[in-house]
Amino acid sequence: MKPVITVFERIGLIFLIGAIAILTAHAQNASAIKIAAAAAPKSTSAESGIHKIRHVIIIMQENRSFDHYFGTFPGADGFPMKDGVPTICIPDPITNQCVHPFVDHLDLNGGGPHSASAAALAIDGGKMDGFISLAVKAVNKKCRFVNDPTCGEDAGQSETRAMGYHVESDIPNYWAYAKEFVLQDHMFEPIASWSLPSHLYMVSAWSAKCSDPNKPESCQSDLDRPWPEADDDTPYAWTDLTWLLNRGHVSWAYYLDGGPMQTKKTGGKGNKRYPADRYTVQRGVPPIWNVLPQFTDVHEDKQLDYVKPLNDLFAALNAGTLPAVSWIAPSNYDSEHPPSLVSVGQSYVTHIVNAVMQSSEWDSTAIFISWDDWGGYYDHLRPPVVDKLGYGIRVPGIVISPYAKRGYIDHQPLSFDAYLKFIEDDFLNGARLDPKTDGRPDPRPDVREDAPILGDLTSDFDFSQKPRTPLILPEHPTTTLEK
Repeated sequence: MKPVITVFERIGLIFLIGAIAILTAHAQNASAIKIAAAAAPKSTSAESGIHKIRHVIIIMQENRSFDHYFGTFPGADGFPMKDGVPTICIPDPITNQCVHPFVDHLDLNGGGPHSASAAALAIDGGKMDGFISLAVKAVNKKCRFVNDPTCGEDAGQSETRAMGYHVESDIPNYWAYAKEFVLQDHMFEPIASWSLPSHLYMVSAWSAKCSDPNKPESCQSDLDRPWPEADDDTPYAWTDLTWLLNRGHVSWAYYLDGGPMQTKKTGGKGNKRYPADRYTVQRGVPPIWNVLPQFTDVHEDKQLDYVKPLNDLFAALNAGTLPAVSWIAPSNYDSEHPPSLVSVGQSYVTHIVNAVMQSSEWDSTAIFISWDDWGGYYDHLRPPVVDKLGYGIRVPGIVISPYAKRGYIDHQPLSFDAYLKFIEDDFLNGARLDPKTDGRPDPRPDVREDAPILGDLTSDFDFSQKPRTPLILPEHPTTTLEK
């Protein structure tokens, strides 16, 4: 005889089955939520501390030392002064006089040699007195190309040009950002060398030369990484930050001002900025500043399309689709790299910053502005030593964000490694470009983001404050720059 199920037992069974279904659905939903959370941006309701920054933008300009732009900034570690005049001086081998830093209002400044060997001579074991001697050697040296780091762009200036510096009235927008937000007065180039190694550090915390494009273990440290001889030059086989970003489902883009470099020979007599015996870069970003397309792992991840023209940044700002991490590389014209104009570079940077501030992304963004190397210009502060490759000579650093402290000067020792550290801590739970943990081992000598000397950029923020209102500045301010 079949057992008889009472009405009450039937009701109980229905409730039991329903409860099991509800619990199962909840478990499935919870699992789906965890998967989605790993791939999607953080929920605004759960943001706290550093995670209030959902977008990091790194604007990298060219070839200026800290003293060259901010040597007289109040409260910063600039020139030692007496009665408004710098007291420090370095020798001029031509006149045998000791030359003091001087105000230079010229819009077109002549740079100086800034290769690895030049940096060593300028630093001179910590004396910081070799800058004029380098300029002397460069005056009569014919540059091989516009960005040749072994020569100077003398622009008709004397051998003492390295000692010239700008004041607030020359670069009012840069000083306004420094006054309203954060100025970093101990930001050092990550490597004691020129542009290409510095840009490699900006995305990978290393500069190397690789014998096999398919083997990260074939790479060896290279302090003075040469300009690629051809488009098919040996790629960068070691690991860059985009490898970790891809694994962590973190969006990124590398924006190129004017797209990739386009070159052509100057015709006839040339012009003041580009003599006829050099090729000109009329527009676009040269390969020494557009490094990610040569990284092997970018191709492995099929993310080459993430290297985009700068116009895509403005489109993303308008659409509210700004990536979590953005790098912006300039064209020669906008870069401030001699012989490019200071005024043009300042206007270009202001245009970008204004666009961010006027977008819906402003309330969750941190903008880091720096200059990739010292460009031959004088700086009085001896760089600290972190390893055999760095640090290099000091460069300016500015932080702009609705959560940036107001009028704060950050005295921590910093380099571009701090940008990577901030991104890793914000979006990757502190993962590092570490051969022991990143799944793609290369023989880099150290994990730069974990260097004990390196400061922490979170010190530049007050995440408890109400988001700051934008500071919209004129793109073409009135200045004391002289043409």
